[in-house]
Amino acid sequence: MNSKLKSFDIIAVGLMTFALFLGAGNLIFPPALGQMAGTDLAVAIFGFLLTGVGLPLLGLVAAARMNGGLTELTQDLPFKVSVALGLAIYLIIGPFFASPRTAVVAFEMSVKSISDSQAALPIYSVVYFGITLALALFPGKLVDSIGKIITPLLVLVIAAIALGTVFAPQGPLGAPSETLAAPFSHGFKEGYLTMDALGGLAFGIVIITALRDKGVSERRYLTRYTIYAGLIAALGLSLVYISLGYLGATSQLIASNAASGGEIIQIYTNAIYGDAGNIILGLTITLACLSTAVGLMTACGEYFHKTFPQLSYRTYVIIFTVMSGIIANVGLSQLITLSIPVLFFIYPLAIAIIFLCLMRPLFNRPRVVFSCTLLAVLPVSLFEGVKAADASLVTPMIDVYSSLPFHAQGLAWVVPGIAGLLIGFIISHLMRSSEQAEAAAA
Repeated sequence: MNSKLKSFDIIAVGLMTFALFLGAGNLIFPPALGQMAGTDLAVAIFGFLLTGVGLPLLGLVAAARMNGGLTELTQDLPFKVSVALGLAIYLIIGPFFASPRTAVVAFEMSVKSISDSQAALPIYSVVYFGITLALALFPGKLVDSIGKIITPLLVLVIAAIALGTVFAPQGPLGAPSETLAAPFSHGFKEGYLTMDALGGLAFGIVIITALRDKGVSERRYLTRYTIYAGLIAALGLSLVYISLGYLGATSQLIASNAASGGEIIQIYTNAIYGDAGNIILGLTITLACLSTAVGLMTACGEYFHKTFPQLSYRTYVIIFTVMSGIIANVGLSQLITLSIPVLFFIYPLAIAIIFLCLMRPLFNRPRVVFSCTLLAVLPVSLFEGVKAADASLVTPMIDVYSSLPFHAQGLAWVVPGIAGLLIGFIISHLMRSSEQAEAAAA
């Protein structure tokens, strides 16, 4: 097999990766953030880029270095912990939250403006996930179906929106919202809601599988091309987020009463392009969400088949696609509300795993360091999740939580995590020294 790819194929893999990440949350959160931030857009969008672009990129780099997906990334954890964490992450980004959200956002930004029939969403879900299933059943064709066909179309329609925003802004940068006390922290937390850090952990195996199907077999090339793909995707996502954030920041005159980021985009594009704007927007959202849904179903199928090989990859894809179609009919606001506590719980653990995998060559006993770090992060992440669900449940512990550094930024887990890492590092070093002393004595 030839391990090298031509430049065109590398770009195609990068565009596929970009499309996998560019889903529902990526399009609806930046405009809402921009409208709230107004003249503070630069600070807010910087925070958003750190979690919405930086973390997914690091996740892909970690996956590339570990030459696999979440199974390889969590190989240094106890088996049951690794499986439990993997199940939680893949079900969150798969049929429980992220995948259904792609369908609902695509529906609300396209078909809903035409039909308010109660049967519209169920019918749309069947068609949408039928196409998703048809593409996800053949993971080796993702570069051709998404990277070379869907993504170029997606880039063109996003460019139309971005250029319209730059050359025909619908107002000046607005005043920051009175409720936005800390633009950076707000943007940082909003980046969580894209779920892309979890996607970075999950999509690594999708990219590596696509590369292998293209004939890349050597580990060094798999690692190199996965990182290249991540960099291309990061650049594309950054440009999209900045342009959509600017759209939101200049929308206060025409969309001040908009209920969501999606509605802000609708009003804005309609103001620039008229009725054609609705077509452009509907096409953009549908292509973006569809490509992400395909990637999510592929990632879930790959993981579950590898972890529980009793069922085939295609059987898992069918099951998860049907589940996604059913759950999609819950509605967007309910899905977002339900997902927030889960995300606040799982995100610190996922971020810790990303950094631990990147630092893994420094550890002589990775299992000890991984376990100590995650044990230290777990109580804080659990507190964050429960607090997001119902703050009254954690009132007795709020003073302890508030004493932790960076709690206002949603990063209260960082210092405990660093402490756990250091403890694990010291323990592993002492264990190694003890074994060396015993060997010398013998």
